[in-house]
Amino acid sequence: MVDALPFANRELSFLEFNQRIVEEAADPEVPLLERLKFVSIIGSNLDEFFMIRVAGLEQQLKRGILDSGPDGLTPSEQLHAILARVRALVDDVETVLLEDLLPSLGKEGIRFHRIQELEPAQRVHAAEQFERQLFGMLTPLAVDPGHPFPLLRNRALNLAVHLLPPDAPDDSIPLLAVVQVPAMVPRFVEVPGSGPLRVVLVEDLIRHHAGALFPGMRLLECVPFRVLRNWDLAFDEDEQEDLVETLQKELNRRWRLEPVRLEVAGGASSALVARLTESLGLVRRHVQRHRGPLALCDLVEVLDRVGRSDLRDPPFQGVTPPSFEEQGAFARIAERDLLLHHPYESYAPVLDFLDEAADDPGVLAIKQTLYRVNRDSPLLRSLIRAAENGKQVTALVELKARFDEETNMEWARRLEEAGVHVVYGLLGLKTHCKLALVVRREPDGIRRYIHLGTGNYNEKTAAIYSDLSLFTARAEVGEDVAAFFNLLTGYAAPPTWKKLTVAPLGMRSDLLDRIQRAARAAESGLEARLTLKTNALVDEAVSRALAAASRSGVQVVLLVRGPCTLKVGVPGQTDGIVVRNVVDRFLEHSRIIHVHIDGRDEVLITSTDIMHRNFDHRVEVMLPIEDPALQRRIIDEILGLEMRDDVKASVLHPDGRFVRVPRQEGFRVQAELMRRARQAAAPGTARAQALGR
Repeated sequence: MVDALPFANRELSFLEFNQRIVEEAADPEVPLLERLKFVSIIGSNLDEFFMIRVAGLEQQLKRGILDSGPDGLTPSEQLHAILARVRALVDDVETVLLEDLLPSLGKEGIRFHRIQELEPAQRVHAAEQFERQLFGMLTPLAVDPGHPFPLLRNRALNLAVHLLPPDAPDDSIPLLAVVQVPAMVPRFVEVPGSGPLRVVLVEDLIRHHAGALFPGMRLLECVPFRVLRNWDLAFDEDEQEDLVETLQKELNRRWRLEPVRLEVAGGASSALVARLTESLGLVRRHVQRHRGPLALCDLVEVLDRVGRSDLRDPPFQGVTPPSFEEQGAFARIAERDLLLHHPYESYAPVLDFLDEAADDPGVLAIKQTLYRVNRDSPLLRSLIRAAENGKQVTALVELKARFDEETNMEWARRLEEAGVHVVYGLLGLKTHCKLALVVRREPDGIRRYIHLGTGNYNEKTAAIYSDLSLFTARAEVGEDVAAFFNLLTGYAAPPTWKKLTVAPLGMRSDLLDRIQRAARAAESGLEARLTLKTNALVDEAVSRALAAASRSGVQVVLLVRGPCTLKVGVPGQTDGIVVRNVVDRFLEHSRIIHVHIDGRDEVLITSTDIMHRNFDHRVEVMLPIEDPALQRRIIDEILGLEMRDDVKASVLHPDGRFVRVPRQEGFRVQAELMRRARQAAAPGTARAQALGR
């Protein structure tokens, strides 16, 4: 029975999550510019998916790895299924964009023009823009035996040109040239006209005037294309003397890593596509033709230019609960544990906590983990000021945070220059947890203050990601966190944790123990429920334990935003498990575990998703919420409300699709949480008094 439990493919499950985003882009109830934002998100997601996940499968093929995964698919079979699913997904999103969104935006005066659609005066303006802003920056690159195919930057736009000398016969083999679109050029070039925005795509403008780059030649075709490359860093940390120097070399080498995908405008001839494919060392399966614009992620530029608030979600700014405006941070935390639910509640108290610590004369030391940090973070400025004020400041900067390596290296250098002790974590592991420790001298001795988050120390993403922040001064938690930092910065042996659970030091086994305890209780006739909120569920051991618990009578509800490899609806195994997700204005990102046995509740928050890499190759932490009121708040107001959603929620079906929940009550969890946050922030309300208790 255990071995027979079937698993879904992780990559296909991730693509089903993106299909839900397509549905949001197609939903007429979503404001028009927000729908465009969802199209941009899909473009960004697919880029990263190919640069990391598909690139990994391609590497397995090259190495001759034929082993099948838990889903029974070999790397070759996975690629075949993935590429077919991506083609269908791209077709869906382009249909939404071309047949629905762009016409609807046009009616609102937001127009994406082709050059041939412009009026004469607009064409003149566009031509002037090309001459003044673009022409001098463009370099035509011939491709022939004397001119090798150029090294193309990852994700950058290019134009492929087929052309002939003026006296060449029409049936001659055309010459090939490439024009690279400079990275600093805006994607959308404005043209004059009525309405909020009229633009032409920069590649369309260059294509229209490409003859100026090849005077005397006959242009047969000029089409946009782009290349995605393997973007995953791989090196042996044990053999490196200087991790920063090695990482910098790897980042420089990234631009030359293998291409994994060629995206071409749909009008390109088969001959041109074949030449590009061969020049890049790719084969047919790597090619995706597009009906719509390439690089959909760039559509976010349009959102930044248009000021039509009536086409956006109503403005919302996280509120600061009254309990966080009283006294200083340390007095509040010493009195009781405090919980914030971002973005409904402001991230400012997290920044204020470290800002106050930087100047408080009683603070002796600050220790913090940093994974994805905003390039201009006030939090890091607080750490620098604390070091300048003579406090002992330690920052664990994770250099290997994918796509943020350069930002993190920059901050590591600035922190070191200011006197902060910077470390880079444990060899072979990514430090992914989100912890801050402030050590303070008080009249009755030394006291430790802790912040633990489920999301990154990044105030920008905190405004759009749903996450939790816990502040506590509980002595046992403080002892654990102090020991944890000693483990990260020195040669301390792992202690016996009092409150923390730490990966890779037993987090999976701890979670399995909790699941199995619920199963034993259910077998004994006791009421038992398990609710897990996570961004991904792909660990087979945990999935098997959940299936076994469900068979034992445990009510299992999984709130999984992204990939879920646990198949539901398997008779006798997972037919009692419910998997839901919510795709809405904010990205669901918090990680919560709730175990209910015979009237007693355990609630834990964590930085980890339920994945092999998190349990085995990352440093993660999990902490129980011990304050009964905070427990109740998480159970009722976060988990409970999400399970009521029938507007933006979907349920996983046995075929692997997430299908919208039938609308009955018309309850939208994120709208309700925004309403409650505003209400709670009103002075004098009962809930405002209870927020921190």
